[in-house]
Amino acid sequence: MSTSTQDYYGTLGIKKTAAPDEIKKAYRRLARKHHPDLNPGDKAAEKKFKEINEAYEILSDSKKKSEYDQFGKAAFEGGHGFEGFKTQDHGFGFSGADDIFSDLFSGFRQEHAPPRGTDLVTRLSISLEEAYNGVTKPITLTREVSCKACRGSGAESSRSCSQCKGSGSVKQNRGVFRLSQPCPACGGRGKVISKACKACRGSGSSVSTDTIKVKSPPGADTGSKVRLRGMGSGGVQGGPPGDLFIELSVKPHPEFKREGSSIYVDVPVTIIDATLGGKIKVPTLDGTVTMTLPPGTDSGKKFKLKGKGIPHRKSGTRGDQFAVIKIIVPKNISGKTKKALEEVGKAYGE
Repeated sequence: MSTSTQDYYGTLGIKKTAAPDEIKKAYRRLARKHHPDLNPGDKAAEKKFKEINEAYEILSDSKKKSEYDQFGKAAFEGGHGFEGFKTQDHGFGFSGADDIFSDLFSGFRQEHAPPRGTDLVTRLSISLEEAYNGVTKPITLTREVSCKACRGSGAESSRSCSQCKGSGSVKQNRGVFRLSQPCPACGGRGKVISKACKACRGSGSSVSTDTIKVKSPPGADTGSKVRLRGMGSGGVQGGPPGDLFIELSVKPHPEFKREGSSIYVDVPVTIIDATLGGKIKVPTLDGTVTMTLPPGTDSGKKFKLKGKGIPHRKSGTRGDQFAVIKIIVPKNISGKTKKALEEVGKAYGE
């Protein structure tokens, strides 16, 4: 029992108007922090733990909470005819034992669960067009899987574990508490191997080569990953399999250049096209499109083709493509063409 000046709301660090779920949340957080098993030999933590549980014992009960709000702690000290507060569980007053034990020792229990298989990583190369449209491609993978003959147990036959009598768990003292934990002799399975599986020689796993179809969504880029759950290595002793991660690599394209969701392409035009303007053909990942080139276009000028870029993987919204004009200067020209260009040059000079 803590001192009569103890403020239950202050002990839990909550307001008087706190809802039941807020009270429970505050209690669980503080109980984890000050639990005696996690603070062995710390008298201050033990005292704090008692105060926390006393406060929760009152505030988690609507009737007791109402009495406390009216009369304070005197309501539980006989001053108003109410039953006194009684601690429990060796003086710790652990009202939320089931919930808090679940949180504190869940990891401890999981350590003795059948081991999960390891995750695998492989790589897949795709073209820019496949990154643009999405693609499903096969890959061949060699990996360890759970033995089909014994379903990963490693046993052709088994018998009940003598240490836990087939229950799969044994009792263990944890400070003032007595807990159940997976049996160390059988790993919590309740059985031990009496005859090893012939197919896997008791290992519980075998090597398998499989062809798997991998779906790459539109918008993938180098470094993007595709996750296939349960397609990694098989678990040990009946544990679940791991996952398979496919790292994607987009091959460089001879014509298009990608920057994020944008696509750039050089479009060659003649001096006449650049000077006079007109209709020109522009390649895109969707095929060739026609665009109008305005008169007097300089080399290096960029024109946006909206929605012709790479789609975003999450939203599906497509980026843009940029046509970069490259004026091609003729190298070998005839005398007639040269004379014509000289006339143009004179007119341009004027």
